[in-house]
Amino acid sequence: MCGRFAVTLPPDAMAQLFAAVPSNDLPEVPNYNVCPTNRVHVVRSAEASRRLVGMRWGFLPHWYKAENDGPLLINARAETLADKPAFRAACRARRCLIVASGFYEWTKTPEGTRLPWYFTRNDGAPIAFAGIWQSWVKGDDPIDTCAIVTTAANEEVSQLHHRMPLVLEPDDWGLWLGEDGQGAARLMQPGAAGVLGWHRVDPKVNSNRARGAELIEPIAG
Repeated sequence: MCGRFAVTLPPDAMAQLFAAVPSNDLPEVPNYNVCPTNRVHVVRSAEASRRLVGMRWGFLPHWYKAENDGPLLINARAETLADKPAFRAACRARRCLIVASGFYEWTKTPEGTRLPWYFTRNDGAPIAFAGIWQSWVKGDDPIDTCAIVTTAANEEVSQLHHRMPLVLEPDDWGLWLGEDGQGAARLMQPGAAGVLGWHRVDPKVNSNRARGAELIEPIAG
């Protein structure tokens, strides 16, 4: 799964990287501790172009009567994405890219202490998570919401965690967004070896109130 991540790239650089038109209400950056229900940076296709927009991280199915009316759906498993009632329509028609600089996962010591690790691309490039999105309409103000697609961990990442976010390469962005025809299902598999690296970070990131660039700095251990 993916439960926290960081975004440090300026919006204009994101827009250039993804060839997208930025909206004027994007979340503030840098954010070294993006948490569920925060607004995040999302690339989606719209009217023959790409848009960089802000969305709530936490997918809201249309039948939710309130934002807390059911489980918090921040991740969507690739293996069941096309079948789950909450996700299957979005899987077909509303796929997106969720932008990150890196993400956190945790291991546990035999004593139960949670140890955080920070994952980044080895090539230093920003990360594009595969995502799905939906506009949740209740009242006068629709809320655009999203979830990160996850897969079983590849051999490398499985050393630390059994799941991982689906990280897409630039050549696959158009296919995932639906711009390059059908066939996005073939992308929903564990990522290739050698793409991601990781290091231990300070346990202060365990708090959703923690802020600052020191959260992603490596520590010994």
